[in-house]
Parts: sequence; C-alpha cells; structure tokens
Amino acid sequence: MPTLSQFLFGAVLFGALVAVLGIALAPAWQAWRRRTLARQPFPAAWRRVLARHVPQVRRLPVDLQLQLKQHMQVFIAEKPFIGCNGLVVTEAMRVVVAAQACLLLLGRPGGHFGNLRQVLLYPGAFLVDRVRTEAGGVLRDERQVLSGESWSQGQVVLSWDDVLAGAADPADGRNVVVHEFAHQLDQADGQSNGAPPLPRGMSAARWTRVLQAEFSALQRQLAAGEPNLLGDYAATNPAEFFAVASEVFFEQGPQLAAERPALYAELQAFYGVDPTAW
Repeated sequence: MPTLSQFLFGAVLFGALVAVLGIALAPAWQAWRRRTLARQPFPAAWRRVLARHVPQVRRLPVDLQLQLKQHMQVFIAEKPFIGCNGLVVTEAMRVVVAAQACLLLLGRPGGHFGNLRQVLLYPGAFLVDRVRTEAGGVLRDERQVLSGESWSQGQVVLSWDDVLAGAADPADGRNVVVHEFAHQLDQADGQSNGAPPLPRGMSAARWTRVLQAEFSALQRQLAAGEPNLLGDYAATNPAEFFAVASEVFFEQGPQLAAERPALYAELQAFYGVDPTAW
C-alpha cells in the first residue's frame, strides 16, 4: 500500500501530466472550434446589419465575402465586448465592428488577432489624460479627445459614433476600426513601431526600406504643402503611418496603388489581398 507521501507525489505528477497534455492539445482544440464556428450558417440578422451599416462588404468578391463572414463568426464568439460610459453593447454593434476588423484577416491564414482580449466601446469620442514629455524633460499633463485607441496589452477602444461613420463611407480612406486593428497587428510583438511581424516569405529589410522611404517622402510633401492621399496624421510616427496607410489601402486601394506603388505592393503582400480588384 502506498504511503501518503507517495500518494501525494503521484497526484502531483498526474496533475502535471494533465496540465502538460492540456497545453499541448489546446491549439488543436482551438483550431477545431474555429472551424466549427466558421461552418455555422451566417445569421440572417447579421446579414441585415451588414446591408444597412457596412456597404464595404458588397464591394468584395463573393469568395472574400464568405471568408469575411467566417472570420466574423469566430471573432464575435471569441472576443468580449465591453460597453463604457453607459453604452449597452448590442449584437448589431458587434457585427459592425467585427466586419471591419476582419477585413484585415482576409489574406492572413490562421490570423485571429491572437493578442486581443477585449473590445471596449464608448458611445462617442472619449477623453484620455496623458503625461507628455516636452523639451528639457519637462512633464505636462495633456487631455486628448480620441475616436479609437489600441493597447499592446490586448484591448482596442472605439467610439461607436466613429465606428458607424467609418463604415458608412467605404471609399473615403478613413476607418477607425481598420486603423486600430492595424495597430493590433503592429503590436503583436509587443511594440508599436510600424514594423509588424511579417508573413512568411516577406522581406523585413525590404519592408523597412520601403516604409521608411515612404514615410520620409510624406514628411517632405507636407513640409512643401503638396497634396497627398495619406494626410498629416500619417506623418506623426511610423506606427501611425502604417495604420493610416492601412485605412487607405482598404478604402482607396486604386488611388494608393497609383500614388505610392511601392507602399501599396508591401501592404498587398502583408495583407494578402488586392483592393484594386474590388
């Protein structure tokens, strides 16, 4: 008969083996669950929400529409939504956010915003208090009014008013959901620097060279007062350049390809889709 110490040792060993087995099987179980979710019939109520609020979906080729809906089903099942400032999050709100966020996943096999833990929705623009370091190391409190924000800890914060406005016009190059979820992709390695982890086969050296050159070219254009497609905010830093360029890529693909072909080519390789064909 085993002693108490032997029994406890055996119990601990068994628990450790179960834990290790669970960790080993978790990816396979998650992949199975996602395939099951993607195969479910797309709810008719969600179709009506898309038809009313997200006209971008109608622009997509039929095969990409199907992929988008499959990604949405997984996204809505996996990502919690939290209402802020009294906002009650509805199913329609989840659908509108998910449809725009999942555009970024269409050409990225296996991508599901793995670091994203929560989506926080405010009724409208929200206030954020920040401390800014000025010249000489002087710290100054600053209050900002924002329509969206992405945190490397796994949260995306959005203004519902701006989510709706961004979805309403799929060709104006401005979409807060695409912008903030581009930041999530950028932050997948813990940094927000305009250099997201690249798909296999892409050259990191070429990505860095092209985006740095395009960022510098934009700054020169703005300094000279020349018109451009990306706008002032894209020149803030490389992270914002990537996020703004992603908005324009998905909403004004043909114009971006004509004005900045090298940048368009890198974004096309990164996202795995070609909006010039939509």
